[in-house]
Amino acid sequence: MGAIESGLQLENLVSTVLASPRVAPPPATLGEARNAPGRDAQIADIQARIEREGIQYVFFQQVSVSGHVNGKGVVSDFFAQVAKNGYQLVYGATADLFLDRHENYIGFGPHTSELAAIADLDTFSVLPWDPRVARVFCDCYDTETGGLLESDPRQNLKVVADEVEAELSELLGTQVSFLCGIEPEMMWFGQKPSGGQEPIGLTKPWCYHINQFEQLREVILDVVAYGKALGLRMSYGDHEDSPGQLELNFAFDRASRTADNLTTYRQICAAVGRKHGLFPSFMPKPFTGVSANGAHHHFTLVDESGRNVFYDPNGPATLSDAGRSFLGGILKHYRALTCVSAPTVNSYKRFFDEGFWAPIHADYGWQNRTCAVRVAGSGRFEYRSVDSACNPYLTQAALLTCGLEGIRDKIDPGPPQSENVYEVLDRGTTIGRVPNTLGEALDALHEDETVRGALRGHLYEVFRHYKRDEWERFCSAVTDWERDQYFDVLP
Repeated sequence: MGAIESGLQLENLVSTVLASPRVAPPPATLGEARNAPGRDAQIADIQARIEREGIQYVFFQQVSVSGHVNGKGVVSDFFAQVAKNGYQLVYGATADLFLDRHENYIGFGPHTSELAAIADLDTFSVLPWDPRVARVFCDCYDTETGGLLESDPRQNLKVVADEVEAELSELLGTQVSFLCGIEPEMMWFGQKPSGGQEPIGLTKPWCYHINQFEQLREVILDVVAYGKALGLRMSYGDHEDSPGQLELNFAFDRASRTADNLTTYRQICAAVGRKHGLFPSFMPKPFTGVSANGAHHHFTLVDESGRNVFYDPNGPATLSDAGRSFLGGILKHYRALTCVSAPTVNSYKRFFDEGFWAPIHADYGWQNRTCAVRVAGSGRFEYRSVDSACNPYLTQAALLTCGLEGIRDKIDPGPPQSENVYEVLDRGTTIGRVPNTLGEALDALHEDETVRGALRGHLYEVFRHYKRDEWERFCSAVTDWERDQYFDVLP
């Protein structure tokens, strides 16, 4: 859904997604997860495949609050044992086991217990860059209580999506599914810069230029091939308007599968980078004076027949009442949402550089790229205030939660914006703006019960600790720019 599809293509893609099983929330307890009906047979089938294909190693992987992929590697002889019982890591693995600037483990202490990560067996895949190795995503449980581990963003999204879809279905009187696609912009470099060096992109910053695309042809073909091998429905791509910047899209899916797909895409880019001796970066804004890396979220609601319930050809910006209310919930909470969708210090450099269609104002409009939300098609939204450093398990949980409130409370987003927002502002009109810094965004998130509620239980506290520490580290750091500017400021 990241690129523009024809009506028939879109209809076929929706039908394909709806024909796939709904993503159920994980079993409520560790015991139920280990003894789920049919699990032993599925493990045995995968073990037979491992032996048949000569797979030697399996990565059991989980996703942290920052979007990093952590986990354990297991020799294939032990696959069945680990798939049955799970592996254990300290709770702090959900915060990358990082220390804050006061030398405390983020989110947890050294006295806290261990999580149990249970394989989501449907995600087992062989890595195309090394068929001796496979990977499988996991959901995390609390070994002390036996319940789901609150600080695990992956299973949190599964639970949120299931509950929100159920309530939306009741409110709208029809079974609905949330479909989301993410545009993964990122940049390719010859090497990772160090020691204050300026990064050097592999191509000129010429947007849509085929020659720039051609220079990265071998990279692109490997990313596409690996993506297809790992189940991503690779579709469109282009060279964006920053050095080495590519956007290679894959088709939309249900919320948790889309998050898994973006995580997989990032791992693919890292593997392709190793193969070619290049460095792929998902940093939001590596350069001054050129565009940044967004991760626009395209989403909609469809019923069981594939009908888009956000669409009304006669409504404002072709939106139905439900679509406008869903959008109203997002715009109501846009400041707190920004903390989740733009989660790094660097993210706010993207918003500050307004000359590059920075999506900083809380407005919406039909195909209007000066707004935070663009109605990109018939009942399809593009949420633009999100960048390539986002954790897609958190962003989608937050968008769903805000949209549910919008429909539940029938929040009116007002009329669509048909003009250039910057010109409207020049005339003195006031339009809400995203936070200026990560610190300001953290304050907005802390004050917003709805968005906080999408990061359930301890997940919010771990996220807050992680990001507050990041902000404080930045505030206390002395940069190269400051030394250049002030080292000989007097006399």
